[in-house]
Amino acid sequence: MNQSEFTFLWGLFAIIFVVVLIPAFLFLLTLYRTLDAVDPASRTMPPGQIWLLLIPVFSSIWIFIVVIRIADSIKNEYARLNIPLPEPRPAYSVGLAMAILALCGIIPLLGTLASLGSIVCWIVYWVKVNSYKNLIIANRDNFLLDAEREAVTPVAH
Repeated sequence: MNQSEFTFLWGLFAIIFVVVLIPAFLFLLTLYRTLDAVDPASRTMPPGQIWLLLIPVFSSIWIFIVVIRIADSIKNEYARLNIPLPEPRPAYSVGLAMAILALCGIIPLLGTLASLGSIVCWIVYWVKVNSYKNLIIANRDNFLLDAEREAVTPVAH
């Protein structure tokens, strides 16, 4: 291998790293932080299990479980904090579409379109989950305020 081929391969590796791995890591970090923001009593999975998505092949099935459990965890936390939900299962539909389209990416010819659709759904899912996380963090005190009000307000019998 000559110097120009070596340089080309390192350049290609750097591009793949920046374009694929860094966004994927930031996406997983968002999912982790979302579950971490959810009260442990409302979680349907521990935040650390998000990192199982780094396992090749296994992740194509695990993503379905993650989408379901994140939706249910967010739903539970919103109920606990008395925050109204705009959808019955937060980010579930777009997350499911993302996972199905990613799986369909292996189909010849159709796979290219499915992969492009998966990328679009991935970005929408990422933004939605992040916005739900931010609202959870902004409203963490709702539960405590309700408990404090109950302690101060006498209960009528």
